[in-house]
Amino acid sequence: MAFTVSVGEADFAALRNENAYYVDKTEIMYELVHDTNNKVTLFTRPRRFGKTLMMSMMENFFNIRKDSKSLFENLAIAKHKTFCKEWMNQYPVLFISFKDAESETYEVAYAKLMNVIADVCKGISDIAKKDMADKDDLDVFARLKAQKGNESDVQNSLKTMMRMLYNVYGKQVILLIDEYDVPLAKASEKDTAKNHYYSRMLDVIKGIMSTALKDNEFLKFAVVTGCLRIAKESIFTGTNNFASYSVLDEDFSQYFGFSKNEITAILKAADRSETADTIKEWYDGYVFGNSYVYCPWDVINYLSALKKRRDAKPKNYWKNTSHNGILLTFVKRTDFDVSDKFEALLNGETIVQTISDELTYDTLHSTEDNLWSVLLMTGYITKADAGEEGETVSLKIPNREISSIFEDTVVRFFTETVSNDTVKELINTLWEKDEVRATEIISGLLWDTISYNDYHEDYYHAFLAGVFVGRGYSVDSNKEKGLGRPDILLKDKKNRRAIIIEAKKSDKESDMDKDCKEAIKQIVKEKYAEGLKGYEEIICYGAAFFQKQVKLKLE
Repeated sequence: MAFTVSVGEADFAALRNENAYYVDKTEIMYELVHDTNNKVTLFTRPRRFGKTLMMSMMENFFNIRKDSKSLFENLAIAKHKTFCKEWMNQYPVLFISFKDAESETYEVAYAKLMNVIADVCKGISDIAKKDMADKDDLDVFARLKAQKGNESDVQNSLKTMMRMLYNVYGKQVILLIDEYDVPLAKASEKDTAKNHYYSRMLDVIKGIMSTALKDNEFLKFAVVTGCLRIAKESIFTGTNNFASYSVLDEDFSQYFGFSKNEITAILKAADRSETADTIKEWYDGYVFGNSYVYCPWDVINYLSALKKRRDAKPKNYWKNTSHNGILLTFVKRTDFDVSDKFEALLNGETIVQTISDELTYDTLHSTEDNLWSVLLMTGYITKADAGEEGETVSLKIPNREISSIFEDTVVRFFTETVSNDTVKELINTLWEKDEVRATEIISGLLWDTISYNDYHEDYYHAFLAGVFVGRGYSVDSNKEKGLGRPDILLKDKKNRRAIIIEAKKSDKESDMDKDCKEAIKQIVKEKYAEGLKGYEEIICYGAAFFQKQVKLKLE
């Protein structure tokens, strides 16, 4: 298949040179430069929505140090011939990303920030050899390049490089800052008595941004991206002609994420049009301004899998990322109860909430409204109605993928709070082959969790695994044993005994007995017990779940 996708490629030139499929978003440059008077533009979007690729595209288009005409052939921007003649490769560009400037401690995070700045210096090191450079700037530039600059050097670093570029090329500089808030986001996560460095990092980032963006005579215009707009800390206060566009704003909403028409075109090019409904169920549903969009990171990853295997199943590509912890933080709060709202969302309903797109990292968790706002800005929930305006909006979970993250969070919260005594009693009844009492205990545990209608079989597997993990036993979930994979394997190595549980999701209550028997047949047929060499007692259970009901049967 000639169709090619490049997973994780955020370098526009590399993407185009590899002839990988590119969803054309180049029109944003014409709209941004031709139709606005923004000196500084901030785009806030969730991660995985193409911000870095967009910034790389801009860097290639505007940079006077490059010849990019071939990269933009047959793209939307090329039809604006006068604009391209005036702007393509006509201005010095300074492009920096703060996405890697994060760590557990201030010292390491600051060192990473200095390394990022040093790499930018190395990328334009030839300008230090030009006669037009100021001697003092050359000294500072050399220190920054060698990662030996003092704090003042670092805070003035972008302006210093912009002044040097201006002196060499005689033109104001276009400044592109990607993921500006990552150092602050990480610092706020670690803002504890042990690792308190948010205020220190804020001072550094504020210094860098302020000198580069405010009253800087060497600045043509700047584009900044991040997840949140930081309000109170005054990073952008006083900046002339400043404009911010979040997920709530209509302007530029079509340039982040893939539209339905763009998905149709991609699938046609990939010869995978039959997957349209599946991709919509899993990766669509986000509302940015008045645009309905798919998550591009997910779509590209899934298309890569579909290229290798036409029958590839959709996956959760947001899973196992550090940012998912915000949901657990939210549901664990004791000063307000969001269980009813989580339950409504998981049932496909909407909730009404007051939202703000001007937040501060040091107060993200201070109110329930702030936390819902963060979930919206980071893509875990979305507006339910693109036409809805104002601070109070209806919210929903966008798709199957994010719903599964909510489900995992509910399971994790439950397993972290369930009584040890209850779990101990459950395990004892399982060893004692008391299926009636074990059924009663598991049913009671299910009733204590957040309720929703669309229970998947994977939810019950995760629920059972979560109950047993960390209770003094070896717990395997879906590990290879015999000819197949048992859902739950509980091993008591000391006493050389084990429990196998195979779980089924019943379509209706009357099917539960039948499904228990089917589960037991599967244990026998797939010879799960044969993989447990040396265990003297192996107890096998078939389990059937229907909503919040369970039945357990012994082999």
